[in-house]
Amino acid sequence: MLKEYKTTTEVTGPLLIVDNVEGVSYDELVEVDLPNGEQRRGKVLEVDGKRAVIQMFEGTSGLDIPETKVRFRGDVLRLPVSLDLLGRSFSGSGVPIDGKPEIIPDEERDINGSPINPAARAYPDDFIQTGISTIDGMNTLVLGQKLPIFSGAGLPHSLLAAQIARQATVPSADQAGKKGIEFVVVFAAMGITFEEAEFFIKDFTDRGALERSVLFINLADDPTVERIATPRMALTAAEYLAYEKQKHVLVIMTDMTYYADALREISSARKEVPGRRGYPGYLYSDLSTIYERAGRIQGKEGSITQIPILSMPEDDKTHPIPDLTGYITEGQIVLGRDLHQKGIYPPVTVLGSLSRLMPKGIGEGKTREDHAGVANQLFASYARGQEVRELSVILGEGALTETDKKYLEFTERFEQEFVRQGPDENRTIEDTLTLAWKLLTILPTSELKRIKPEYIEKYGKTQHTEHKNQTEHKAQIEQR
Repeated sequence: MLKEYKTTTEVTGPLLIVDNVEGVSYDELVEVDLPNGEQRRGKVLEVDGKRAVIQMFEGTSGLDIPETKVRFRGDVLRLPVSLDLLGRSFSGSGVPIDGKPEIIPDEERDINGSPINPAARAYPDDFIQTGISTIDGMNTLVLGQKLPIFSGAGLPHSLLAAQIARQATVPSADQAGKKGIEFVVVFAAMGITFEEAEFFIKDFTDRGALERSVLFINLADDPTVERIATPRMALTAAEYLAYEKQKHVLVIMTDMTYYADALREISSARKEVPGRRGYPGYLYSDLSTIYERAGRIQGKEGSITQIPILSMPEDDKTHPIPDLTGYITEGQIVLGRDLHQKGIYPPVTVLGSLSRLMPKGIGEGKTREDHAGVANQLFASYARGQEVRELSVILGEGALTETDKKYLEFTERFEQEFVRQGPDENRTIEDTLTLAWKLLTILPTSELKRIKPEYIEKYGKTQHTEHKNQTEHKAQIEQR
């Protein structure tokens, strides 16, 4: 029989402090009985001699300190896992919230898990097609990669995340004679509003994606401490589906900023010495325990690809959360407020975005032989076009050379035709590269210095002819 303690001495925010405890260990699960018969859960956050600090999942409001009973379960927080997880919605602490019964588990797993052993990792090198040109063409996502989305308040990161979840496939499976791989989606929401949660549930349900999804939802009015467990719950489910059931799992976590804020709140309640902007000094190592659980393992067919979403306070990339996330992950997709204000969706700032694993996931046999050169040329041309645009604002278009005017036309059309696409528009990599060549024919061939001449001859000639015919036809109409 478990020993009960009535030695609670202090309540600080979401923390409960109990004295004179014996045999208690870090991360141990705790049951707390209130005088009114209500039972709440928590876990041991710290043990100092005979004193234990407990973080409560359901909060500490209404606790009567002298009458509160505490029992230490002798086990850690675990998630029941089986294939029955698919199509289900859970709270941030793993309790079903869809009105359906508890799942019958194959096993119960410790949610804390472990980062993947680097020696056991298989290098990510399979192209993931998201159907979004700015990602597929210029910041390619690779199977097993962790690629965060850096957003800001009011930007459509939720819409973009839902679109990626619907459209993501692995085309290389078709080349191997298999049906294109579709992802199982594990979605973790932390501190989002009820409206955002409803958007994701409705989107997944209406588009038939719910049966291959697992949702863990912690709302803004749910206990802050539950936010700490939510991503670990999601990753535990993902690890089971990926490495035990050999599925490709796409883990989307939003919003990591709210997760870090919850970590800061608990750190403050523990009276720890704050680091940058009040966040705990161990924020980097804590984030790494989450991000490093993504990847591929040698000898396993399944994989975990991670897309954490974080909203940058005041759109500041130097803020500790995006700053530290950028060190751990393999690049970032940055959403820009200037493009959003122009009405362009998705407002991906391609010059500020990066995929460090892109070179391993593109090229002949994966996407197309000209992909790397086309991407480099698009980056260079758009960067030059941005400079020309600034120059035209200062000096006027009359001061621009003919080549500069071509770059200005390229930049405008690049944003309107390549970056802009509908939230339901699913472009193949062939569509994306064809569109890229169409835009590059605006520029003189002498300016395409980052693409091999044989690729210009093979892929650019047809587009150049079509562009020339369209230009001549337009000129004839104008003369009439």
